[in-house]
Amino acid sequence: MTVYQIITEDIRPPVTSVGIIGWIRSNLFNNVLNSILTIASLLFLWKTVPPLIAWVFIDSLWVSTPAECRNIDGACWSIISSNYRFILFGFYPHDIHWRPSLAVVLLILLLLISRNRNFWNRWLVYGWMAGLVLMGILMKGGLFGLSTVDSEQWGGLPLTFLLAIFGLTAAYPLGILLALERRSRMPAIRILSVIYIEMIRGVPLISLLFMSAVIFPLFLPEGITINKILRAQVAIILFTAAYIAEVVRGGLQGIAKGQYEAAESLGLNYVQTMRLIILPQALKIVIPPSVSILISAFKDTSLVVIIALYDILKTTQATLANPNWMGFSSEAYFFLACIYFTCCYAMSNYSRRLEKELGA
Repeated sequence: MTVYQIITEDIRPPVTSVGIIGWIRSNLFNNVLNSILTIASLLFLWKTVPPLIAWVFIDSLWVSTPAECRNIDGACWSIISSNYRFILFGFYPHDIHWRPSLAVVLLILLLLISRNRNFWNRWLVYGWMAGLVLMGILMKGGLFGLSTVDSEQWGGLPLTFLLAIFGLTAAYPLGILLALERRSRMPAIRILSVIYIEMIRGVPLISLLFMSAVIFPLFLPEGITINKILRAQVAIILFTAAYIAEVVRGGLQGIAKGQYEAAESLGLNYVQTMRLIILPQALKIVIPPSVSILISAFKDTSLVVIIALYDILKTTQATLANPNWMGFSSEAYFFLACIYFTCCYAMSNYSRRLEKELGA
């Protein structure tokens, strides 16, 4: 054994600089300020996490009566287990809840399949078309021996997904079109696009929902009515599209002028240039802000509660209005927050994955 081998074998890095201890020392206690913040954070977690765990799991009741829940210190999850059908499906007929359940499962399956870019072909389009028709038949009925259910009875999770997914799907291409129009060289088209975008962005979504529910029907001819869900859906689409348009316009402005010149040198017309060269690059750039807007729009669908649409927020509030379950709003809204968080996190996670794939 050489002297070099003896030295390298005997000299080891200090225990305090490697492994878990080294990581803690270099990241949590590397200076006075970080040490104080770490200790304060640990004290805060010590004071809050154990009581929260006890409230959620240890001292809670999962299947009980309201009277039993009032005699405990923990959470009363019985408000969910006793009312989950109404929270999830609203006034949809109780004996056929399998129909909206199957429609939601079918929609989730289509979304999961669409996450894989290997399935992005015409067959996926046909699958979505067939799926939408089947979901409409399941929800509405009237065919194949299914009883008819009026759309006024739709509510809960299916209505939330309907307003969110179809609203966001329709708003994105409309926003792209508005962004292209705002950058158009034709003054009339550009001015109309600017007026629309600025007017929509200058008012809150609540005002558009009120207009769709109260004011718009006044302009319809006598005897003609439009479904309230459809009117709310259109308001959400128009509102979200205006914000998407500005994000996409920023992406278009970030594309170098040389890309346009290269397209012209290849003899591509305007439509080909945008479809093949400019938009693929611009849309990749604006994935993070676009997803932020779509997540905000998804959460904003809960505002339809003000026009008496029984989405999942409204059904939760209606459950809390029951005198037997008053006082358990924390549990009900925690359950509701978990649903919204799951959906928003799935959108955010997919956007990160898509951004990574397209950045190759």
